[in-house]
Amino acid sequence: MMVQPTEFERVAGAISVRAAELLNAPIRVTDDHGTIVASSCPVGGEPAAAEIAAAIRVPLRFDARGGEVIVLPSADGEVIPPRLAQALVDLVVSEIAIADRLPSQSDLKNRFIYELLHGETTDAAAVLRDARLLGMDLTPPRAVILIDASRFISPGGPLPGDAVRRARTVIRSVVGFFHLPNDTICAWDGANELAVLKASDTKNLENWVDRDGDPGPPGASWANLTALKRAARALLCRLRHDTGSDITVGIGRYHPGIDGLARSYSDAQAALSLGSRFHGPNHVHCLDSLGIPALVGVADEQTKLGLAQHLLSPLDHEPDLLRTLDTYFAADCCPTPTSQHLEIHRNTLGYRFDKIANLTGLDPRRFDDAVQIRLALVLRSLAA
Repeated sequence: MMVQPTEFERVAGAISVRAAELLNAPIRVTDDHGTIVASSCPVGGEPAAAEIAAAIRVPLRFDARGGEVIVLPSADGEVIPPRLAQALVDLVVSEIAIADRLPSQSDLKNRFIYELLHGETTDAAAVLRDARLLGMDLTPPRAVILIDASRFISPGGPLPGDAVRRARTVIRSVVGFFHLPNDTICAWDGANELAVLKASDTKNLENWVDRDGDPGPPGASWANLTALKRAARALLCRLRHDTGSDITVGIGRYHPGIDGLARSYSDAQAALSLGSRFHGPNHVHCLDSLGIPALVGVADEQTKLGLAQHLLSPLDHEPDLLRTLDTYFAADCCPTPTSQHLEIHRNTLGYRFDKIANLTGLDPRRFDDAVQIRLALVLRSLAA
């Protein structure tokens, strides 16, 4: 297994290269035990004893560790003043320290997406401009896929020293799965979650769209969700293979506009939290497939109303079925008084229940499904 260099060793390596270029002289860097940790000298080109005796030794302190920068005689015989050697070493160390304080492109991108998903940015034009500067295209419709990789990134609890490397492994796996780096925007929150801003129109989900079905208009919040779920399930398999660890995924609906990304993130976060609690890891969770927990556990009233309307939308043009449900619940879910009140045969009531189940995927004769339908009806009536 490759051992990651310490900060002192990393700086020593940079000093040996940069100082050798500036001074045109071989450079060695040792730690406080006299062990050579970096060198610009060619392999096998050990300096003579006289060269070592004539070397300039500059003290080095970095990351609470000490050592020396050993400047050997210049190859062209030019005499190097000790003060110049000291000044150049100090300059290189300062350059490295300044560079370390500057955020990287990845850091800027992660921060930008964090602020975007948490609703901290409101100027759409400025967001699109800044995204382009960071190499991201936010013009296609996008939905948020949230990945909980905590058991891989921090298997021992607190984040380990190689958390960044592990997070990058997950990101590479995501980008490699979708094959289009510009289509899939990934960001790491610095802890255990990774957000994927997946282009969610039909074109970008064509590998997962049901060829026999209509995915719906790209502007609708529930459009292409089935295809997005298929893509997320396949991604989950890839991530589990690449990491050898438990992974859980939450999916958010598409919402229009730049501020819709924050709403999609909120959907994905709620789905991930509720799904993990009730169904555990290694699943893809979405609000519309979580059942009762989603209708009860989501805090945002508009999200619950949208979910209720989505669940009942197949019945929008079926007034007889809606009346049947209202009567059924008013009769405490008893079939006989329901059919009597509706003045229909028990078999006809059964046919209506079958049609409701086929249209909505929820069978009112099953307890959990009946509770979902009832809650959805109540939520929708409250908003009317």
